[in-house]
Amino acid sequence: MNMENTTSGPTYQEMLNPHLLPDAMRARAEKARANELDPANLFNITWRAPQGNVRSVALPKQFTGVPANILVMLGCHFPSGSHKVGPAYATLMEGELAGEINPRENRTIGPSTGNFGIGVAYISRLKGYPAIVIMPEQMSAERYQRIRNYGGELDLTPGSESDVILVLERTEHYKKDPKNKVLAQFELLPNYRFHRYVTGLSAIEAAAGYGNGRVAAFVSAPGSAGTLAAGDEIKARYPEAFVCALEPRECSTLFNNGRGTHAIEGIGDKMVTLIHNVLTTDYVTLIHDQDCIAGLDLVQNRHAELDRLLGLPEGCMRSFEGLFGISTICNIIGAIRAARHLGLGPEDNVVTIATDGFDRYPSVLEKRAGMAPPPCADSFEQVFRSFDAAEMLDVRSPQEKDRLFGYKEQVWREFNYSKSYLDSMKSQSFWEGEYDRIREIDAALVAARQ
Repeated sequence: MNMENTTSGPTYQEMLNPHLLPDAMRARAEKARANELDPANLFNITWRAPQGNVRSVALPKQFTGVPANILVMLGCHFPSGSHKVGPAYATLMEGELAGEINPRENRTIGPSTGNFGIGVAYISRLKGYPAIVIMPEQMSAERYQRIRNYGGELDLTPGSESDVILVLERTEHYKKDPKNKVLAQFELLPNYRFHRYVTGLSAIEAAAGYGNGRVAAFVSAPGSAGTLAAGDEIKARYPEAFVCALEPRECSTLFNNGRGTHAIEGIGDKMVTLIHNVLTTDYVTLIHDQDCIAGLDLVQNRHAELDRLLGLPEGCMRSFEGLFGISTICNIIGAIRAARHLGLGPEDNVVTIATDGFDRYPSVLEKRAGMAPPPCADSFEQVFRSFDAAEMLDVRSPQEKDRLFGYKEQVWREFNYSKSYLDSMKSQSFWEGEYDRIREIDAALVAARQ
């Protein structure tokens, strides 16, 4: 394993708990927070605040309308502004350890619908690689600008976030050149390892101070489905926990193999991704894309009205200003609906994810400028209180697992994955084996840093 001429970064264990870093390295990382482009920010890839707590918020029950505790882990505090920088780093780090890539000879390719591409451009800048990010052409302007700010090139494909198959097809072109290293979030297992270990254990810790201290449900919308891997670790600790995947009503692929265009950036990609362990997904819930945009407008711009509507102390909802993006609102809606559908009570905890913050979406809400907003009460009722149980599908049966595996095979055989490899994913032992590699990877990285 060779990491010559690369900028070092953290192990998986150090991303879970930066307090394990040597004192000098921790001090460098803390100082680096003042300069986003300081490579020492690699050691700030973590869910934890400097004080050691997992960054998360509990939503007011007057807002959620359910007795269960809804906890949202905050991704906006990661370097580059999204937790997707974690799997971007992990994928590049593992490639370096394997001797597959170095900045003298290679460039990184980041297929993405947004945050992972931003993470690739950012990590590549810190580690000295040129980067190309392949994205659909209808994403938010803020996404493109961040990638350019980090020095990344953009290669835009037709369509929106639901047209990621076109991104994968474009990626195949780049694979033909050996100097390109594709950080393939939809395919490569570092994404799974990062989220199962770092996000999963952080989610377990975030819930420890609420209710019975356990996680009753983990809820997340899959883009790459990396974040859903946190559910594997939660289930390993709490086998009775539920994992709920969310997708746009307008692109109901996991729900019923449907396809369509939608407006929830970063999710709903018309496929079962290769790294999605469908064995541990219990429910799929449909969320209307326009509810997510309207919900973001309520939380970001109309928080004072929400305080009055819900009888909350003045300024309560304002504390969430800037912390959420469109997919976060999708996750919050899904968490509320899961808690209601599963009949969870005041001792139960539902954990979900804020992938990024509002900084990526002003242009999306600006498109609503000039439109007369509906009354706050009507909009809130539609977004956060409405629920059709028919839009929550139980996928625990063998028949549903076979359907999801069949769709995964249909997609990924087209990208030259063998049937035997795909069949191996039908056993939990495959996923446990990939997870268990973390120990050897961490040991190799520590040795390479010496």
